[in-house]
Amino acid sequence: MKFKKFLRILLNIVFWCFTAGIAALAALVLIYGNDLPDYKKLATYAPPVATRLYASDGSLLIEYAEERRVFIDFVDMPPQLVNAFVAAEDQNFWTHPGIDVQGITRAAMGNAARLVGFNVGFSGASTITQQVAKNFFLTSERTLSRKIKEAILALKLERAFSKQHLMTLYLNQIFLGARAYGVGSAALMYFNKPVSELTLAECAFLASLPKAPNNRDRAVERRNYVLRRMVDEGYITRAEADAAAAEELNINSGFTAQMEADFQYFAEDVRRQLLGRIGRETLYNGGLYIKTTIVPEYQRAASAALNRALDAYNTGRSEKLQGAIIAMNPHTGRILAMAGGRSFAESSFNRATQAMRQIGSTIKPFVYLAALERGISPQAILQDTPIVGWRENNTMWKPENYDKKFLGDVPLRLSLETSRNVPSVRLVEQIGARDAIEVAQRFGVYPADLNNVNLSMALGSGETTLEKLVLGYAAFINGGRAIEPKLVDYVEDRYGRVIDGPATELIEWRDDLLPPAAGATSEPLSDAQSLYQMVSILQGAVERGTGKQARVAGHTIAGKTGTTNDVKDVWFVGFSKDLIAGVYLGYDTPRPLGRGAGSHMAARIFAEFMTAALAGTTNQPFAVPDGLTFMRVNRRSGAAAKDDPNGTIILEAFKAGQSPNPAPTKASAGPGAVMGGIF
Repeated sequence: MKFKKFLRILLNIVFWCFTAGIAALAALVLIYGNDLPDYKKLATYAPPVATRLYASDGSLLIEYAEERRVFIDFVDMPPQLVNAFVAAEDQNFWTHPGIDVQGITRAAMGNAARLVGFNVGFSGASTITQQVAKNFFLTSERTLSRKIKEAILALKLERAFSKQHLMTLYLNQIFLGARAYGVGSAALMYFNKPVSELTLAECAFLASLPKAPNNRDRAVERRNYVLRRMVDEGYITRAEADAAAAEELNINSGFTAQMEADFQYFAEDVRRQLLGRIGRETLYNGGLYIKTTIVPEYQRAASAALNRALDAYNTGRSEKLQGAIIAMNPHTGRILAMAGGRSFAESSFNRATQAMRQIGSTIKPFVYLAALERGISPQAILQDTPIVGWRENNTMWKPENYDKKFLGDVPLRLSLETSRNVPSVRLVEQIGARDAIEVAQRFGVYPADLNNVNLSMALGSGETTLEKLVLGYAAFINGGRAIEPKLVDYVEDRYGRVIDGPATELIEWRDDLLPPAAGATSEPLSDAQSLYQMVSILQGAVERGTGKQARVAGHTIAGKTGTTNDVKDVWFVGFSKDLIAGVYLGYDTPRPLGRGAGSHMAARIFAEFMTAALAGTTNQPFAVPDGLTFMRVNRRSGAAAKDDPNGTIILEAFKAGQSPNPAPTKASAGPGAVMGGIF
């Protein structure tokens, strides 16, 4: 009887304890469960995903993200990666209902032992499902109310979603250090590989990160702990664990810098452009696929050529010379290479697109084009004789040539090929400074609303950027078309829909592909014959004039040097039939470069880049328009070769009504050799 009475009392105690527990649980659910967030939206999980920038060949350049994340579906997760996280974080994940009663009991006993003096570390009992609830909906505050809400949410999540979906949410959302959220991004950041290529040791390392994502000092120790847990849970054998533990942990610290230094100026210009077009939220969290125009081999060649020249010049100098190089397709405006300085880490100022500098003699082709458009012959005679008594803005001005010499009468072509100043001044006087400057404005080199129009502006005292100058030169060989610089071919959202870039921009450009018909219908900036005459003169400038340092063996190249007063800025812009590039060198605070410096430095950088870019390609002469007549003439006099056969004989392109000069008389014959300074 006593036993039955005891049993009845015990059962009553158990019943009332159970009832009290149910009531307490109901009360907690009633108190904390009413204002829980809407967890059902996780059924269509679309996390913030890093935007990725790709080169023209499909290689990854950089990620833009506030949180670096690459979404990976569960079916694409390596089983050992999932097992590693389960073993390290929640061994009963596949069986518990959202909270782990065994884990809670184990943690409570351990924490109690710690409190009474046993050397046992405090432990928690959060399941992976609870971590999903916290990461998506709750804060990290260490309060009882937050833990209760977390547990209630975990129970609801387990009833609403499959275990696989919950694991997908967890592995894509969890912070793993280095601004990497999710295992997809972490695999790239730490090992520069997709999750599908991770080794067992690398999977274990990633699974060790949630406890201390930014602490690398104990990386090997924590990885090996995860491997031991995987053995205990039966996911791997002891032999597999030992082999993985012996594997060297090669964390890819270089990739955390995001990208090679060579591409940073270009990538920053892309970022600024897209930020204005699509907004910060979409750019940084939209998971965009951005196909850019950059050609990696061109970019590396351009950066290497520029940096070699700057390093050689800057040796032993306190103030460092800076520079820029930009290369593009002259028919489409697609930028193929861009370096805006020696080091983006030292200065993010892009001297290719942001630096406004005086352009010196690189303005001359536009001035001389104004003469060619008026029907003046490439062999028209200009006077290279002293100019005295000229005034500009109430200032006496005495123009000089770079070599301090005067050659008498010289043909227009020879004057530009050797960049002579005095004949150029006389040419501007003849056609008018405003008309000469108008050509530079028409080609986009100078702004259309230029107010201060004067003779010095027509001779290169005006300022522009290297990018605008190169775009202006591009019109010489693309049929006189004004083009815009293009950094991006198209932008896709995370679902593959094009959100930026019209249909005509999606064409995969090839060397033999003509520009889109829509662009060809625009009014040309100049007539085809005048443009070809200018290209021919600029080809002569490289072959026998001031641009000799820009020659590329086996290829037809044209271009022009430029130097400002006191050699404060030096330039070279040149092109082949389908590739154009420009180089600028100068100090950020303008001052003379020093003895021996000049535009030949920029020309050499151009030649080094073009030699690499054109390697393995077939030479392509410049296209010749209809209606021109070619005749052999004496370079020095402009007379027909049969009338003046002595000296250098060249092939000249004449328009209808133009012809060689009369044969020179002994009295009018100039020096037999032309002294052309690099200018």
